Amino acid sequence: MERYLTCCFTGHRPQHLGFVPGGEAETALKNRISGEVLRLITEQSVRHFISGMALGVDTWAAATVLKLKELFPDVTLECALPCKGQDRRWKKADREEYARILAAADKVTLLQESYTPFCMQLRDAYMVDAADIVLAVWNGSKGGTAYTVNCARKRGKTIIVIPPAAKE
Repeated sequence: MERYLTCCFTGHRPQHLGFVPGGEAETALKNRISGEVLRLITEQSVRHFISGMALGVDTWAAATVLKLKELFPDVTLECALPCKGQDRRWKKADREEYARILAAADKVTLLQESYTPFCMQLRDAYMVDAADIVLAVWNGSKGGTAYTVNCARKRGKTIIVIPPAAKE
C-alpha cells in the first residue's frame, strides 16, 4: 500500500516578492508554484496540502490545489487559520477569494478564536508538524517564511524553496 504525503506552503506576502503585483513576474511565479504542486502529486505521492491562507503565496497555492483536484480527486486541501478574522483588513476581492477557497476546502482548521501576537507562528508550527514536505517561496530574508523554513529544518522536514523571482 502506497503511503501518501502531506505538503504545507509558506511564502512572502505580495508586497515582499519584489515585483509588480498582477504582472508577468507574478504569473511566472504562480506557474512555478503550480508546476511544483503538480510534480509533488505525480512524482512524490503528495495527496494532502495545507495552506495558512495568508495573502499571496498561501492563497495562490491553495487555489492551485483546488484546480488540480479536478484532475486528481483524491487530493485534499486543508486551510489552517491562525485566528478568526484573518482577512478582515484585506481588500474586497482578496476577501472574496479567501471565502471561495475556504468554502471549497476539504478541511478548515481554526487554531485560535482571536488574534494574539504569536498566532501566526502557532499556525506555521502546526502546518510544519503536520507536513512531510514544506514548499517555500522564499528570498532568504528574515520574517514569517524564514521562521517556518527554520522550524521545518529543526524538525527534519523536506524543504523545497522556490525563489520569488526567476533567475535571469
